Amino acid sequence: MIPFRGRPLILASFNNVFRAFAYRNYRYYYYGQSVSLIGLWVQNIAMGWLAYRLTGSALLLGTITFSLQIPSLFITPFAGVLADRWNRHRMIIITQILAMMVAFVLAWLTLSGRITVPLIIVLALVNGVVLAFDTPFRQSFVPDMITRREDLSNAIALNSSLYNLARFVGPPIGGVLIVWVGEGWCFFINGLSFLAVIGGLMAMRIEARQRPKRYGSIFRQLGEGVAYAYNLRSLRYLITLVFFSSLFGLPFQALLPLFAAEVLDGGAEMLGILTGALGAGALTGAFFLASRQDLRSIPGITFRTALLFGAGLAIFALSTNSVLSISALAVTGFGMIVHFNSTNSLIQSISDEDKRGRVVSLYSLTFMGITPLGSLLAGALAEYIGVPYTVFCFSLLTLTSALLFGRRVHIVLFSLVRKMTQNKE
Repeated sequence: MIPFRGRPLILASFNNVFRAFAYRNYRYYYYGQSVSLIGLWVQNIAMGWLAYRLTGSALLLGTITFSLQIPSLFITPFAGVLADRWNRHRMIIITQILAMMVAFVLAWLTLSGRITVPLIIVLALVNGVVLAFDTPFRQSFVPDMITRREDLSNAIALNSSLYNLARFVGPPIGGVLIVWVGEGWCFFINGLSFLAVIGGLMAMRIEARQRPKRYGSIFRQLGEGVAYAYNLRSLRYLITLVFFSSLFGLPFQALLPLFAAEVLDGGAEMLGILTGALGAGALTGAFFLASRQDLRSIPGITFRTALLFGAGLAIFALSTNSVLSISALAVTGFGMIVHFNSTNSLIQSISDEDKRGRVVSLYSLTFMGITPLGSLLAGALAEYIGVPYTVFCFSLLTLTSALLFGRRVHIVLFSLVRKMTQNKE
């Protein structure tokens, strides 16, 4: 009998993709997040549906989304300073507890019949503030769990795959729960889901690190972080790339309903297919990045996928064929997620430990805080030249920023190799 050699190869590939699971702390973090993120998407769907059921207003739906996102623009940079001062592990537990309390308050108000649209907006704003504080702590916390820098990109990519998987699973579960038990119990279930991530965080054993005492105001330290990221050319180029990709590349997601209805003559089903194609590409990209073992290949991957992101977006913008549009969105999703996650990996790998929180907050600011402004700009421009041409013009700007980064990718690689050498010494 000829021995079957495929199984060891499959197991080796599986272990490579999930090699961050070798770290006990990361396993607890991942498993807890896998439950909590699904609950979060259940809540997001239920919150939007509740507001629509109460008012029928698209404007108020947009206001709720804006309330969730806008705190990041003002709070995230200062939270990054605190992420370099305070214990990240302890602070994440606190932010998760606060988010859980918001979910339970939302559940109580809804189930008791006291909920109103202004209260929904206020709670969305409070949740946005908690998220704005949480993001720099959570993202800069990943290297605290991963001791080998070559496994950092794998951990970040697995986090992304988890987020995209939750985006697939959570909304359908939320839709079923809304029909079966109503929005209030959806909020309550999300509150319970936080127990998983809080339990996982509390079960971790994080080695205490000596942090130098800080002097001066938060504003001064924020300025130091901005100066550090600007003066280190590799970080400056990476953050600039993310800025333009976020400002001009990501706003297309807010315009997908118009593409589905007006460009492709479809309805809610077409919108679901387009969203699914984007998510499928993103999920594939996350696992692709997770399979990369050599961190030195990441700068080149960042450049190529930034180009792929812009090119896929350009094809989608001009397409009037549903099959081509779906295919282009899958390519766009792949390029988008690999580009942003690989940039995140590089920023965290290159940054000094005592400044990582502040640098990551700048990445979060460009990724989360700038996108709503790009969406407003895209909406205003679309009134004059139309949605397809607006997205096409934005895709050209995204491609241009990628090409400019390509001329400097060797500087990023040099900085990365130097940092890896310092860590080994």
